[in-house]
Amino acid sequence: MKEEPIFDIILLIARPAAGKSEVIDYLKNTPLDERIKRFHVGKFDEIDDFPMLWTWFEEDALLEKMGFPRLHTNQEGHFLGQHLWNILIRRIGLEYQKKSRDIPNYSESFTTVIEFSRGTEHGGYRSAFSHLLPQMLNKMAVVYIDVSWEESLRKNRNRFNPEKPDSILEHSLPDAQLERLYKEVDWSEVSEADPKFLSIQGARVPYVVFDNSDDVTTKRGDVLGARLEQVLNELWIKYYAPLPNG
Repeated sequence: MKEEPIFDIILLIARPAAGKSEVIDYLKNTPLDERIKRFHVGKFDEIDDFPMLWTWFEEDALLEKMGFPRLHTNQEGHFLGQHLWNILIRRIGLEYQKKSRDIPNYSESFTTVIEFSRGTEHGGYRSAFSHLLPQMLNKMAVVYIDVSWEESLRKNRNRFNPEKPDSILEHSLPDAQLERLYKEVDWSEVSEADPKFLSIQGARVPYVVFDNSDDVTTKRGDVLGARLEQVLNELWIKYYAPLPNG
């Protein structure tokens, strides 16, 4: 039995630099009592595939210096196989399983926020969703942060810190790579059948769209808080309401 009514799992997805990491940073820095009351987000836990991906880049660079073949990427930073994108999704599921096993009362007290981006070029959200851990789906709600390709490109350029290429908040992709991987996304296709629920592996998963075309995430503050409260309360109604035949 949950201590307070909270989301179990929020899947936060969008193009790169759309505002995912800023939303997470805002929630993490909101006091727990306020976070539960306003956003239905409990003790905060995060699973992001970027640190996993970046580890591959670092390992490949080290292997190359040692005279061994690279395992995951070529020298231009492209994956050696499309299947590696889906391994990252399965790693997310594995991390969730380990946390559920090792942290007492994990599902009762914590909201797990899962973050990733997927472009059509490497399978899109349709492919990624097919590799999500099935046991997570009946606990999951989805937030899609909507920005244009042009806005993703602008913010990707602005946030880059060459001193911290591994930083969650300050990493960036070269323009050409960002365009190849993320200019085209399949969100509209995977969500077009129903304005409230996604069909993922046969499960009915509630979702909302967070419109960030006016970039409320960069400065954070009260404007972001108000937008986020509105969006998550809309999602909460879909998530917490009993099923039609329940």
